[in-house]
Amino acid sequence: MRITSPTRSRIARSAQLFAVTLGVVVTTALAAPTAVAASPQTYSASDLSAVNDAVQRSGVEGIAWRMDVTSARVIVTADDSVSRAEIAKIKQTAGAKAGAIRIERASGVFTPLLAAGNAIYGGGYRCSLGFNVVSGSTYYFLTAGHCGDVANTWYTNSSLTTLIGPTIGSSFPGNDYALVRYDNTSLTHPGGFTVADAYVGESVKRTGSTTGTHSGTVTALNASVRYVGKGGGTVSGMIQTNVCAEPGDSGGPLYDGSKALGITSGGSGDCRSGGTTFYQPVREAANAFGVTVY
Repeated sequence: MRITSPTRSRIARSAQLFAVTLGVVVTTALAAPTAVAASPQTYSASDLSAVNDAVQRSGVEGIAWRMDVTSARVIVTADDSVSRAEIAKIKQTAGAKAGAIRIERASGVFTPLLAAGNAIYGGGYRCSLGFNVVSGSTYYFLTAGHCGDVANTWYTNSSLTTLIGPTIGSSFPGNDYALVRYDNTSLTHPGGFTVADAYVGESVKRTGSTTGTHSGTVTALNASVRYVGKGGGTVSGMIQTNVCAEPGDSGGPLYDGSKALGITSGGSGDCRSGGTTFYQPVREAANAFGVTVY
């Protein structure tokens, strides 16, 4: 689900799936000499870092990017809104190191997952509750920062008659997390999770107020995403997956059994055709607010 906080800007764009595709030369002793294919250029870690910064500077919306040390490339995933001219702009910004960029395409448009509806409600939006957390004897929950930016107070119903409590803090763009305090003592706040760090290839599940629970795999770590549209922004350090999500799922939890991994940020696609989604790591959010997932 998506949401934004009244103190910060909102995410306007979703993220998408990556497709990667991974041949024979026959010669004879009497064959005429043939040209030898040039070896692919290699790039150092500092080269990749410079290219990664160049992609950021390009300002093109609707892209996600990350450094891949295995292939020694910066992988840029472009959604359907990104034109050929914008792809050329990205490469031009990288200059002589443009060869370090590998372009992949994702269907749909990268946007935050905001929606008016149910689950947790505030500021005219619906988002999803992430993980319950505690500090001392005070209970809170984590959700998406772009949700926290659009509402000062949260409720359990769309008619806004059952109070949950106020947004205590939020961070978006850059990060995408928010903290909401439980002020209604009649509400329960069960736990059962411990914080863990995701890894590539991990089987995970995501739960949101729009689409319920869906499963998939972590496809990348430390991804940066620039969402499209008004209020859009860039978030970094994201977990990338092929789990589907839709508007209203923002803020919901990404987990592996009892391991709390991430908070739903944004993406592309839907739960009929599939998609790509990005998650704020829980550990960073909990540390930022000094709270403990339980």
